[in-house]
Amino acid sequence: MKSANDYTIKQALPTLNYPRIRDLLSAILSLKNINETASFFHDLLTPQELKSISNRWMAARYLSNGNSYIKIAEKIKISTTTVTSVARGLNHGSGGLKLILDLIHKNDSRA
Repeated sequence: MKSANDYTIKQALPTLNYPRIRDLLSAILSLKNINETASFFHDLLTPQELKSISNRWMAARYLSNGNSYIKIAEKIKISTTTVTSVARGLNHGSGGLKLILDLIHKNDSRA
């Protein structure tokens, strides 16, 4: 398993050139706990936007566990196109999804 330091964020760096995105990411980093984070996203996003993001996150988790695209789409009730999009980010993105999934896996194995 790779450590957090093994990942590159080179592809994500251009995103940081947009002040609005940088500001949003900084705001999220300033949150201290899950309740603050839930409140922030509840106020910022519509219920459908939050559901869409959480569905993509669950697809990433299922993909990292080796589930098939069709099984994931059926389980989460999303399109296989969405699963494919998440898989593309997982396999060919900047490494952010892999990083957090590995960190979660590492923390789960310690418990």
